[in-house]
Amino acid sequence: MKEKHITLGEFIIDKQTDFQYSSGELSKLINSIRLAAKVVNYEVNKAGLVDILGATNTVNVQGEQQQKLDAYANEVFMQALINREIVCGIASEEDDNYITIKGKNNDNNNKYVVLMDPLDGSSNIDVNVSVGTIFSIYRRVTPTGTPVQEIDFLQKGSQQVAAGYVVYGTSTMLVYTTGYGVNGFTLNPAIGTFYLSHPNMQYPKDGVIYSINEGNYVHFPQGVKDYLKYCQKEEGDRPYTSRYIGSLVSDFHRNMIKGGIYIYPTSTKAPKGKLRLLYEANPMAYIAEQAKGAASDGYRRIMDIQPTSLHQRVPFFCGSKNMVKKANEFMGQYPDDANY
Repeated sequence: MKEKHITLGEFIIDKQTDFQYSSGELSKLINSIRLAAKVVNYEVNKAGLVDILGATNTVNVQGEQQQKLDAYANEVFMQALINREIVCGIASEEDDNYITIKGKNNDNNNKYVVLMDPLDGSSNIDVNVSVGTIFSIYRRVTPTGTPVQEIDFLQKGSQQVAAGYVVYGTSTMLVYTTGYGVNGFTLNPAIGTFYLSHPNMQYPKDGVIYSINEGNYVHFPQGVKDYLKYCQKEEGDRPYTSRYIGSLVSDFHRNMIKGGIYIYPTSTKAPKGKLRLLYEANPMAYIAEQAKGAASDGYRRIMDIQPTSLHQRVPFFCGSKNMVKKANEFMGQYPDDANY
């Protein structure tokens, strides 16, 4: 008998009872992200045919030149979430501050806030390299019926109720978790439907891939330099293979499937690291741990870090559990570097 192909919509409905506060809102929220991902995918696939490549004349809050697709993806995801009136607030890597959203009756009774990186790796779009979207979902901590506040967004990663990413590549995949494992869905572009293609995704405990921009080697802390020498030493299953795309979603996705570690450390050029805790590190750490991997800043679990600002940056070590553990051991030999 032919196995039934499960759609993302069917999967969401089937798993709705897993949610601690099941009322249908979180399911609708995931569905909104699904819709926005399909719209962005359509534009990404037209890149080179329409005027969507290159930079705008604006610089975002991160001090980075904003790409046209950054602005487009940000608007698409914002509108998909706002129009369905199912969240009380949104924070985006592309915006200076969070926005408050009122519900259907002009109230503030919605329960969830969303944090997102609308188009991670967008600088690579001009050369046809895979890019992605990252999202993170929390239950608000302030009382319902009141306007959302910054404290609703500055929660530890361990408080996430869902997180995921979309990778726009040779095929488009939506991967997410609600705390019950990680599942991946591949888009069938002919009919616009996501189908479950990668159930129960898990990191191998060990891997043979390390992903880091080695061009910055001289700027890395000594613990990272020592770990890279370990990766390159011929012993046992080493030397490991170096694979670095420069798009977090793409590097993370490959390493989760094949086994590996992704590292974006502090450096003399980026003393606090470069990745954003709320929009990139926390959601990816949640996915990694649900896939039996690990994520740290080199010294402590990423999801135990208390955020202090919306655009806070952190160093990031993420991947197969034993590889992250070994990297942490090398970093631990230089405790002073933990004060980034």
